[in-house]
Amino acid sequence: MKYIQNDLKGKTILITGGAGFIGSNLAFYFQNHHPEANVIVFDKFRDSNTFSSGNPTSLGHFKNLIGFRGEVITGDINNPTDLEKIADLDFDYIFHQAAISDTTVLDQELVMQTNHEAFLNLYHIATSKQAKMIYASSAGTYGNSSAPNSVGKGEEPENVYGFSKLCMDTSTRKILQHNPEAPIIGLRYFNVYGQKEYYKGKTASMILQLGIQALKNKEVKLFEFGEQKRDFVYIEDVIQANIKAMVAKKGGIYNVGYGKARSFNDIIESLKSELGAFEVSYIKNPYTFFQNHTEADIIPTTKDLGYEPRFDLESGIKSYVSEIKAIYEGIK
Repeated sequence: MKYIQNDLKGKTILITGGAGFIGSNLAFYFQNHHPEANVIVFDKFRDSNTFSSGNPTSLGHFKNLIGFRGEVITGDINNPTDLEKIADLDFDYIFHQAAISDTTVLDQELVMQTNHEAFLNLYHIATSKQAKMIYASSAGTYGNSSAPNSVGKGEEPENVYGFSKLCMDTSTRKILQHNPEAPIIGLRYFNVYGQKEYYKGKTASMILQLGIQALKNKEVKLFEFGEQKRDFVYIEDVIQANIKAMVAKKGGIYNVGYGKARSFNDIIESLKSELGAFEVSYIKNPYTFFQNHTEADIIPTTKDLGYEPRFDLESGIKSYVSEIKAIYEGIK
């Protein structure tokens, strides 16, 4: 679905983290709906390095970009030489998706450098181009504060990832306070799921992980007792928010969710309706920090961006299930 009428002919769009989950979906959105735009993907791509958790240090994967016909630049946003590659480009929009999004990473210095300092460097480059920046923030900025979650309230992150994203948003507030016309928008993603998330591995959505478990074992495991609630938002709606932010009349920070919390047990019921019956085992939660309830206040997002989520949990899973089955067939 095309979300704005502008044809974007002759416009250049830069996507950092463009080989990742959301970045690659953005790249293909523009290729499919705005073919006369010039789309450039910038990504570190993964190598053999892993964090102490065993997760890859980069979630970018070439397979997410198979079929993409735009330009691809390999680089690390922490590397000054690679940032010069971006500074040498002429672009009109930058969708900044590159980040360390693994919440288990304990290297606070690396997370802050990658998520906050690199963001500031990219913003300065974008400003020199008079380009609009739309960047990925996170519901992690709210920590375990009470839902519903509203921008400007309960911003109490519980890990360095959430803190780094809050620092990005705090910097944005300072930018907008100094210049209310500054073309910058932060989007606080809630629990995003959908196509092209497979290469996130252990950090992929519970919807994908539970779907694969159900197909493989005819049984899934949930933390006791599956009543934890999240605001699950389908990738198509996240793309909609990003695209509509391009034409928003003012800068700001906005939640991007469905606007209603659903439980993990609700995921189970929806998966059963698509995949057939399977068993559920409840286990102890080993984590000291675990968000028990998130729910995005999306009223400002709807008002200012024209954002209207189209996929509730059931319709999102129905749209996603064919890919979940294909992933299972490929790895079983």
